Amino acid sequence: MSRREALVDSARIFVQGGAGGNGVVSFRREKFVPRGGPDGGNGGRGGHVILVADANRGTLIEFRRHRHFAAEKGAHGQGSNKQGRKGDDLVVLAPAGMAVYDRDTDELLANLEKPGDRFMAARGGKGGRGNASFRSSTRQAPRFAEKGEPAESRWLRLELRLLADVGIIGLPNAGKSSLLAKVSAARPKVADYPFTTLVPHLGVVNLDDEQSFVMADLPGLVEGAHEGKGLGHDFLRHIERTRVLVHVLDAAAEDRDPVQDFDVVSEELRLHSPRLAEAPQVVAANKIDLPGAAQRAAAARRTLKKRGFVVYPVSALTGEGLRPLLGAVAKLLESAPEPPPLEVSPDAARTKKASLEVERMPDGRFAVSGSAVERLIARTDLQNEDALPRMQRSLERMGVVDRLRRLGAEEGDKVVIGEHEFDFTDD
Repeated sequence: MSRREALVDSARIFVQGGAGGNGVVSFRREKFVPRGGPDGGNGGRGGHVILVADANRGTLIEFRRHRHFAAEKGAHGQGSNKQGRKGDDLVVLAPAGMAVYDRDTDELLANLEKPGDRFMAARGGKGGRGNASFRSSTRQAPRFAEKGEPAESRWLRLELRLLADVGIIGLPNAGKSSLLAKVSAARPKVADYPFTTLVPHLGVVNLDDEQSFVMADLPGLVEGAHEGKGLGHDFLRHIERTRVLVHVLDAAAEDRDPVQDFDVVSEELRLHSPRLAEAPQVVAANKIDLPGAAQRAAAARRTLKKRGFVVYPVSALTGEGLRPLLGAVAKLLESAPEPPPLEVSPDAARTKKASLEVERMPDGRFAVSGSAVERLIARTDLQNEDALPRMQRSLERMGVVDRLRRLGAEEGDKVVIGEHEFDFTDD
């Protein structure tokens, strides 16, 4: 797997609901029924695009290869009051622990924390009403129908945050992958070069029949990671979702000071998130099976103890010291707070547009915008002269005509709504 393919914790996708089907203009044509009434059926609703968290999905790599998702359109209505079939929803499976953002506004739209969590990413358009729906005591033979409503569409940014109790952090080659492999059934890649870990690995640590927790081997941080250096923000976000940190130091490196390494990583955590800097953590001075490592681990232990950190000399290779380390981790988990939930705006799931706005443009034309009036225009068959009087009455009820009058609109002035231009009339 290439490095580009491995970095799959973020992706951008385009989602589009299905447009609603058009209503139809139709009249009964039966033998011996000289004046058949309207029987045009309604169009079907377009399908929604729905993201669903799935326990069997672990990465976002599929969204790197498949970026566009569109639900089925609703079918048009037919005569004899036949309703158009609604479009099928498109269900897109995604890994649990995924946050969904609006790509353009950076607003958090949803947090698919647990398997089964759902988010309607793009709503399908409503079906248009056929002329049978507009029949009344004063309008016996309506010769117009509504068009289907356009669907929602937008670009989304997906971010995957691991759901682990414990995160293993440290500089590259400190022995994080070896530690995870020793204490769990996980088998991450282990080698002596920077950034061995490109994809975080999860492992379940079983202390006894009653105590277990999930541990994540997180890629090595480097100085400047909060600015994107090394693997930067790509994996700092994973650490945010862990409750306890195990900070692994390389006690065998003769050309490095374990305490300085500790300070480098700690500063990157602080710069990325003040909460991370305060997260409960224990320190593992690793590789004490190698010459000189035990002495460097002891020196680091004395220094960091003065700062309030407990250092456990360990060997991920032989297993020495791991039992006390894991016991300390389990003890911290008993009182460690849950990570704060991602705050989703209550109305963020819907594409928001401005309320009714009417203004005079520099060229003398008038511009009208707002979700309700734009939906009205989109659903009106502007080629059908019988539909235009109804549109005019609806604009009057919305207050659009009165707002235009107050701004000085006169007969024949140009009014722009969406992509359409109309002549203002008081008639």
